[in-house]
Amino acid sequence: MNTHIVRSYDEDLKYLDNRLAAMGGHAERMVDQSVLALVNADAGLARKVISDDVFLDETQREIDDKAILLIAKRQPMADDLRQVVGAIRISADLERVGDLGKNIAKRVVAVTEGRQPLSLFRGLQALAELALTQLKEVLDVYASRSVDRLAFMRDRDDQIDAMYTSLFRELLTYMMEDPRNITPCTHLLFCAKNIERIGDHATNIAETVYYVVTGEQMPIERPKEDTSHTVGLPTE
Repeated sequence: MNTHIVRSYDEDLKYLDNRLAAMGGHAERMVDQSVLALVNADAGLARKVISDDVFLDETQREIDDKAILLIAKRQPMADDLRQVVGAIRISADLERVGDLGKNIAKRVVAVTEGRQPLSLFRGLQALAELALTQLKEVLDVYASRSVDRLAFMRDRDDQIDAMYTSLFRELLTYMMEDPRNITPCTHLLFCAKNIERIGDHATNIAETVYYVVTGEQMPIERPKEDTSHTVGLPTE
């Protein structure tokens, strides 16, 4: 390829990275703001989060279209092809993170109608901080391509699962103590599950990043420690 084609090709690949970075930052803000709206009973902020989801939907489509065009025109091979395919996969995970943030925002009004103890909201905040830290660190690894830093993933994912299970049991206790708590606590339960799933999507992204950089599949992880299913309540 001549110099012009090579430069154009590099710009196309960089475009994918830039759009993924924009999606990542936006998804992080949506989740952070949705939890903040939940804690502060801020319906206005919740509505903003819901409307902000359009950006992630549109950007995912942009990335998909650009990636398909790249494959058709440039016929990338080896690490370049993995980068293009990886962009498609990561954008799908980030779009789902935004959906999870939107789902939390949609429950703000329902939770506000039956205000729960502050400790439960602190638990949700702590869980969200852990999940968002994991997501941010994974996206930083993608930007730097330093896959050796992915060693933290397993321990962090175990922490998220353990914290979610603890919060699940605490919510269940409040529901059993007073039937009036059932509806608001159920909404909080689904919010907690949405946050826990953000950690799962961060793990998916980590696996994609590992494949993009090394060309190999990430070693199989230990079984998940989320034991909430043993209690018998449905998950969303």
